[in-house]
Amino acid sequence: MGVVTALVRSTFLVNAVYAESSREFGITPQQGQLLCVLMSQPYGMSELGAMLGLAKSSLTGLVDRTAQRGLVRREADPRDGRAVRVGLTEEGAALAKEFYDDTCRRVDLLPAGLGADERELLAALLARVVDDNEVPVVFGEPDDAVTP
Repeated sequence: MGVVTALVRSTFLVNAVYAESSREFGITPQQGQLLCVLMSQPYGMSELGAMLGLAKSSLTGLVDRTAQRGLVRREADPRDGRAVRVGLTEEGAALAKEFYDDTCRRVDLLPAGLGADERELLAALLARVVDDNEVPVVFGEPDDAVTP
């Protein structure tokens, strides 16, 4: 299998795990991504749009639906009175942590057939691809995830 096929197929594999985890938590995969991004801190709408790769209207709808569920809230941006930031509610922070932990556990099982050295090599190579392409931190290291 070539690198293109392997990367595309692995993307489908991870997306399937993410979708399954989301379903079990009663949220959409997009809501799961939003919750994971917000675990570290609140973000402005333009920052969120760039991180999640969403147009303004799509992001607004996502935030609206997630806020209606009581998982996120809009708050005034202390640096700009005209702007809003989106942050997790207490309920959203708890769900985000559970979702994140469960999703990490599921994804960690994917390369279960690899030995420790192979897993390290895979992680190093994928990290380089991610870093070289300046992928935003949408899903961080388990040790880096801090709920507010």
